[in-house]
Amino acid sequence: MKDLKDIRVEIDAIDNQLLELYHQRLLLAGNVAEYKIANHRPVLDKKREDEKLGVLTSKVSDAFEQEGIRELFELIMSTSRKRQYQMMREHGVMVDHNYQPVDAFDFANAHIVYQGVEGAYSQVAMEQFFGLNRNSTHVATWKDAMDALTEKKADYAVLPIENSTAGAVTQIYDLLSSYDVSIIGEEIIRIDHALLAVPGTKISDIKRVYSHPQALMQCDRFLQNQLPGVEAQSLLNTAVSAQKVHDEGKKDQAAIAGAINARIYDLEILQSSIQDEKKNETRFLIVSGQHKFRTDAKHISICFEIPNEEGSLYRILSHFTFNGINMSRIESRPLEGRPWEYRFFVDFEGNLLDDGVTNALIGLSEETRNLRVLGNY
Repeated sequence: MKDLKDIRVEIDAIDNQLLELYHQRLLLAGNVAEYKIANHRPVLDKKREDEKLGVLTSKVSDAFEQEGIRELFELIMSTSRKRQYQMMREHGVMVDHNYQPVDAFDFANAHIVYQGVEGAYSQVAMEQFFGLNRNSTHVATWKDAMDALTEKKADYAVLPIENSTAGAVTQIYDLLSSYDVSIIGEEIIRIDHALLAVPGTKISDIKRVYSHPQALMQCDRFLQNQLPGVEAQSLLNTAVSAQKVHDEGKKDQAAIAGAINARIYDLEILQSSIQDEKKNETRFLIVSGQHKFRTDAKHISICFEIPNEEGSLYRILSHFTFNGINMSRIESRPLEGRPWEYRFFVDFEGNLLDDGVTNALIGLSEETRNLRVLGNY
């Protein structure tokens, strides 16, 4: 049996040979990039790579070695492509993301749209982002807000994208991929739910509670413990629920909504902060019909589609790690009419003017389908 130290000496010698060969291979990848740039050829040649992997794995019979060789050379080929994407950027090749950099946005005369009625959390997010006393309109649905942007009836829309307790608002992801809009900002607000009813109502009087489905879910423990047996009904919005309780004036029903609605709809706060998770926050997106981004923006959102193949997502995500980009979120949504295929939404840190971001986007544009930059904010 060989001594462990002697084995490691041999391994080190082989690794040094591999390092030199790897360096030589990357130089050749650079030669390939120069040829492809000069002749306007795509970097990714899937047919060539598949054929190459087939030849390499056929040279060994052991199943374990075959898988190891495939994994090793897939990684080497992936790294070679990334070097080629880097050289493309160095030669002035860019991804046409259709975004214009600006130093700042002018919100002075902006018309803003949000979903719900007066008192909705979307209104609170709007006021925190844009300031008070803004020219705003509220609409019935999130789709209506998107339509207002595309029809140029509004300059900006405020849309909830995720809640720290209930998770993603999946309908917003679908709308972002369907409309030609861009994200220009975000606002995170604390969601502090209150139980509201017409003046003089006691908790023991309540037989029915209205609110948005997520708000009901966020207050589930309170409902189970404090209002057992009470019927919970979902409405489009928390503020709509408060408005309904006010309009109908019945003492056997209540709404779960923000405390601001007590003042707006002349309701009484029976109990405050009834959400199960006291640190409950919702992230809102500020969306525009214009494709602009601030030169000091720090977050990017994109979406893309990839083939339903083994390892495809892993290979795509490597573009972020290789370029030193921190990915903060990933979501997927099923593609209509294409069972078990998905559109992926990724949030990551960076600016469209960064070299690393450009490298990654060049690679993603070649190796995904329907890549879209949704915003830099």
